[in-house]
Amino acid sequence: MSRYVTAVTLIALVPALLPFSRAAELPIVIGAAIGIYALLRDRARLLGDVSARAMGMALGLYVLAACISAIDAVDAEKSWSTSLASLRLLFFALGIRWLLIDHAPDSRLAWAAALPVALWAVDGAAQAFFGVSLGGPLNADRLSGIFGADDLKLGPLLPALAPLLLWPLLTRAFQKSTPLRVTIVISAYLLLALVVLLAGARAGWVSFLLVTLLMVRQVTQHSMRLGLGFASAALIAMTLIGIGAYSVSDHFKARVDRTLAFRSGDANTALAGRLPIWRTATTMIAANPINGVGVRSFRFAYPTYAAPDDPWIDPSGTYGAAHAHQIVLELLSETGMFGLVAWLAAARLLWRQRQAALSGAAAALFVLMFPLNTHLAFYSSFMGIVVAWLVALHGVGTRRP
Repeated sequence: MSRYVTAVTLIALVPALLPFSRAAELPIVIGAAIGIYALLRDRARLLGDVSARAMGMALGLYVLAACISAIDAVDAEKSWSTSLASLRLLFFALGIRWLLIDHAPDSRLAWAAALPVALWAVDGAAQAFFGVSLGGPLNADRLSGIFGADDLKLGPLLPALAPLLLWPLLTRAFQKSTPLRVTIVISAYLLLALVVLLAGARAGWVSFLLVTLLMVRQVTQHSMRLGLGFASAALIAMTLIGIGAYSVSDHFKARVDRTLAFRSGDANTALAGRLPIWRTATTMIAANPINGVGVRSFRFAYPTYAAPDDPWIDPSGTYGAAHAHQIVLELLSETGMFGLVAWLAAARLLWRQRQAALSGAAAALFVLMFPLNTHLAFYSSFMGIVVAWLVALHGVGTRRP
């Protein structure tokens, strides 16, 4: 198997296997083994590559922040195991880059990442209309799609990865603007909008709004008239889908009503009870400002810094909320100022690597880490895989619209 085919296969397998528990570790471990081989046998060539250096430094900072936090972590075993395991993500990205170092990026790379995302969207729509998906029947209070009712990650993750599907479609439409290609772009956008809204994660709604704004930016760069037209059409479409979903879905209606609790001053209800978590996180940060309480140690440190009546503390009093549910608070509480600065430095490295047009992977990274939102745990195994995969895609330069 050629290097190029190996890289495309690994890139496709990561999102394809993400919904199936730890299965996504398989392509990560294979890619990491290739990265270690490249460092041992072809180090000068690999590290002489600009993209490889940028990816290596960015993910190296991710690993370094975790290791520094583990030095005096509340749960040292958990923090050190997480930190050392994150090295596989660095080696994976380097392995993908080495496999592609002799190849110019083409549409096959873009579609390898896009097609699994398209499958998630189609599967989620099938669950919305027919009550069943590849992940099983609709047993949760929202669309769960291919992830299943016991793993509600479709809502927050699908909109963040939506650029991986929408950007290649835009590329084709810009290259030759036929009615069919334009229709495909619009259909994909509307399908994603429907599934994201019914998946019920309000963080996902914010993420999809960001994707829409970035998409307007991409279209406007091509044509101001088309950009304004798309923005107007997207606003109308989202409004109509929202009204329809509010009318027919009790679960969607309940989430909208809960969000509107802000109007009556009940911010904690509107934020799904997260205010105590955020207050505890700020107390934790004040007490551990340099390197935090340690990655993945948040839940074990929680009872020490929480109020006595905090609803997130386990009845045994041994642990609390799993993570801060907000990326800035998570980084500061678990890795301290050192970790936040390391992440900002990594973001700057990747931003400087971008080309004139924003790639789908770069857009996805921006949406995934947008600070004015709520988030999944970024030092969890699941999100570590997603971040490393996107960094690798960004580094190899999938085709831009």
